[in-house]
Amino acid sequence: MFALALGDDAQLRPLEPWQAPEFLAHIDRARPTVDPWIPWATLSTDLPSATAVLQRYADNQAKDTARIFGIWLDGTLVGGVMFRTFDAASGVCELGCWLEAAAEGRGLITRASRVCIDWAFRERGMSRVEWWASAGNTRSIRTARRLGMTRDGVLRQCYPYRGVRHDSEVWSILADEWPVPTEPDLT
Repeated sequence: MFALALGDDAQLRPLEPWQAPEFLAHIDRARPTVDPWIPWATLSTDLPSATAVLQRYADNQAKDTARIFGIWLDGTLVGGVMFRTFDAASGVCELGCWLEAAAEGRGLITRASRVCIDWAFRERGMSRVEWWASAGNTRSIRTARRLGMTRDGVLRQCYPYRGVRHDSEVWSILADEWPVPTEPDLT
């Protein structure tokens, strides 16, 4: 297993089915801020359902069509990022995120997302990384902007959630727009 330092005693690590008890405890803490935007938070209400969410991502990772990573702060799972979709053949993937309130305002999602976007472009040769956000999710939209993404448009009333149809904003960044890594100054 790997762990990538995100600074401030935070790490990005794979999130796997065996971690379902920790994931469920985290989702229970995060539910007030996550549930309005991420339907699987509603679906993860007990250990079997939390395990099923993580198992679905594990199965999709084995098929190279999705991935999920957790963000740990001081040893506690506080959020994560995921490739909701990952289509290597077309070169397009969608990145998403979530975070519990106790970890907000530290830049963890932005840093973790940069790691994932960089990997998608540099290691996997993706052409486009998308970021879909409910039009009302201003925190997510601000993150897309911080990542240098361009708003491609709004899909009006494109999905129902809790009896209401929601608009989705689609943001993206292309491989040739992604910053070139800078060489460390070793002098």
